[in-house]
Amino acid sequence: MRPHIVWDWNGTLFDDQPMVIAGLNVALAAAGLPPTDQETYQRLYTRPVQVFYERLFGRLIEPDEWEVIDEAFHTGYREAIIDAQLARDAADALHRVEAAGVSQSLLSMYPHEYLLPLIDRFDLAGRFLRVDGLRGQGGGVKAPYLEAHLERVAAANGGTPAEVLVIGDAKDDAAAAAHVGVACVLYDGGSHPRHELEATGFPVANSLTEAVELAAWV
Repeated sequence: MRPHIVWDWNGTLFDDQPMVIAGLNVALAAAGLPPTDQETYQRLYTRPVQVFYERLFGRLIEPDEWEVIDEAFHTGYREAIIDAQLARDAADALHRVEAAGVSQSLLSMYPHEYLLPLIDRFDLAGRFLRVDGLRGQGGGVKAPYLEAHLERVAAANGGTPAEVLVIGDAKDDAAAAAHVGVACVLYDGGSHPRHELEATGFPVANSLTEAVELAAWV
């Protein structure tokens, strides 16, 4: 079987950091709290997402309040997302992988029904062996979703890939890769301060093309 790359979407191929902050500030307003900024987001961000909000709020969040906050975030994010674009070298990175004969798929924790129109908006559907967004309740860790995604990729690919590389921008991507025992390159796209990405022990790239180049088989 040939090697395979699993791409993250939000914050990796899709440059949406300003939209994340916009959605976050809508959620904060819904809770009666002042807005925040990118630096604070980077410093506190973690998964499960509710833990991140509890760090930001400085207190526990009850289930009923969490539902309101989560919905407010997604409403604000969807309103702002019309201005978001792909990362500056996303198209080049995807082309390099394709030209090398390496299969690629996409796994996102963004809701599947909203992810697919975005993939179509940038005419990317044909690039991926499989696209999986979040189905069901959001906010959790990526590890079990990556495990399920790779099982589906193996079924679509005619067998388990010889090697798998996850490319993402978050510590949660690293944790998911470690959970299933595959390689990972982290893209310094803004979700965390660089030193936190480096602390995972996985390589950190300044660009998506650099991330791809770190895979010896691309």
